[in-house]
Amino acid sequence: MRFAIVESGGKQYRAVEGRTIEVDRLPIDAGNKFDFERVLLMADGDDILVGTPTVSDILVKVTVVDHTKGPKIDRFKYRPKKRIRVRGGHRQQYTRLLVDFIGRPDEDRTLAPHASAGEVEKAEPAPVAMEEAPEAEVAPKEKPVLSKAEGKQAKAKKESAKSSTKKTSAKSATTTKSSSKKTDTKKK
Repeated sequence: MRFAIVESGGKQYRAVEGRTIEVDRLPIDAGNKFDFERVLLMADGDDILVGTPTVSDILVKVTVVDHTKGPKIDRFKYRPKKRIRVRGGHRQQYTRLLVDFIGRPDEDRTLAPHASAGEVEKAEPAPVAMEEAPEAEVAPKEKPVLSKAEGKQAKAKKESAKSSTKKTSAKSATTTKSSSKKTDTKKK
């Protein structure tokens, strides 16, 4: 597998032949082809070429597949008690590139059939075996349907029951105070 480290927009990307990469938006229309100017590293199996800072005479040819947008990032500034609310957001624009060729200009190579499709390989999750527990049949509780007048009466009874229990518990919780008062006797 041949790959290269290329620089675009001040960032470095790992470009693999036959796969796609997403870089910051480039001013090139979809379907057009171009070459990366800055190739920092190229590796083909055990052969590795490292540039100082770039590798000379190595081409990375790409095709612009499409232009996409990244996820929206919301920003919200808030200062309490001062009526300051500032909302903002950002959505980064990307260009998806298909890496067609990595190598010397005079080199003629054909890509493997699986790599020329331009599909990104995705790892599939391993199947997870789960034990099924026997389902216990639980009947859902059904609430009786009451008219508005009956509902209000039931609610009033509940509230009066709650308030009476609160009053009795409040009375039992209070302690009796002694009635002795301190008298202040001043000498005249």
